[in-house]
Amino acid sequence: MQRIGAILSTVVSDTDDTFIFERTLYTRGFSCVAGLDEAGRGPLAGPVVAACVVLPPCCDTSLFIDSKKLSHKRRCFLAKVLKEIGAATGVGIVSHTTIDRINILQASLLAMKRAVENQAGTSPSPDFLLIDGKFKIPMDTPQHTLIHGESKSASIAAASILAKVTRDALMDELAEQYPAYNFGQNKGYPTREHRQAIEKYGPVSCHRRTFKGVKEFV
Repeated sequence: MQRIGAILSTVVSDTDDTFIFERTLYTRGFSCVAGLDEAGRGPLAGPVVAACVVLPPCCDTSLFIDSKKLSHKRRCFLAKVLKEIGAATGVGIVSHTTIDRINILQASLLAMKRAVENQAGTSPSPDFLLIDGKFKIPMDTPQHTLIHGESKSASIAAASILAKVTRDALMDELAEQYPAYNFGQNKGYPTREHRQAIEKYGPVSCHRRTFKGVKEFV
């Protein structure tokens, strides 16, 4: 696996070919390469959500770019496209209470691990993981990390889209329970309006109590 890692480290990322890492791995004998990313590390409320996506090599991989560069409408459209093209997907969710207990980094890695495990039933289990960021996840599956991976790997970009769409939907549900915090708009992120609401009304059950901006009012 060190040899594979060395090979991938020499791959030159090309914005016109964001399937180059996956293609390299397939030519090296791997059969199911998954991209992983998460959404929700920075918010003051709600879960962190990760997604695992295996794109069919024959699909138009150029469709999938960093979710932060897309509108909400476009992300929702592409999440549907993933189903239509037969991409294998899995989602992992870690609650705000677990985030408070083990910290946001460990919770993000756990969410990615769960995403891989939840994908396993829909297709062959991934035999290689491309992970956004610099930290590997606690699994024996061979893996390679890519900083800013969502701009280098279509599979990671697709995972970032699915994770974001899933988490946004969860925050919309919380918005109905706690209308004073406008979660439907801010998705739990520390906007000025959200911070003022916490100061005025105090934290509610879905707030992350170890985060600055919340813990002062617990």
